[in-house]
Amino acid sequence: MEIDLLGSLSLTHGGRRYGVGSRKVRTVLALLALSPGKALSLEQLSDELWGETSIANSRNALQANIARLRKLLESVTGQPGEELVRTVSGGYLLDVPPDSVDTSRFLTLSRRGAGLVETVPQEAIELLRESLLLWRGGALLDVLDGSRCRSAAAHLDERRLTVQEDLIAARLAVGDERGVVHELRQLVAENPGRERLSEYLMLALYRTGRQSEAVSVFHRTRGWLGTELGLEPGRTMRQLYQAILVQDRVLD
Repeated sequence: MEIDLLGSLSLTHGGRRYGVGSRKVRTVLALLALSPGKALSLEQLSDELWGETSIANSRNALQANIARLRKLLESVTGQPGEELVRTVSGGYLLDVPPDSVDTSRFLTLSRRGAGLVETVPQEAIELLRESLLLWRGGALLDVLDGSRCRSAAAHLDERRLTVQEDLIAARLAVGDERGVVHELRQLVAENPGRERLSEYLMLALYRTGRQSEAVSVFHRTRGWLGTELGLEPGRTMRQLYQAILVQDRVLD
């Protein structure tokens, strides 16, 4: 069984994909799947389900949702639900291998790829692309009621953007400047305060003979940072800008 959180929550087993209809069951499964093999307390799970809302017999209500989750997993996999969602002292854990959850695979692949960007960029490209192909939409798209899931989703979405940056860095390292310009323009438009993206766009434009466009990217980013955040570009961007102005051969 595979558990997919990078998009709407779903289960995959035997070549079939299954949705999870109950919002509460989705929340319990998502929270457990974010840390497979790690016990979560009754308090942590209850807080995610109901937050500050006071309900009578929250322990019984949580146990009812655990029972529904176990029944669902058993119907999908044929394995006893009590073996997949185990009761431990003071809580529950999801007893599945980490690589059965797409978030774990994404983080593993992205870490490996990031570590190879400067030394073996072509291999980094393959790993980073593989990690991004796991995404089917925003992280935990239909499981955002609780604070822990919202925080995890924000972290994963941020990590996804960092992986996109790493992938572009690797592609620039192998000379794919023309191939990244269109994608970079879109990413910069969506993330105007992300200096690393603007720097890569400046470099790609410069290397493809569009020095004036590269300079314009610097001024647009500088203007946005000043207007929206009251900041100046960082040293790396300023140094890149100066190097572009003098056509420093280090940029080739």
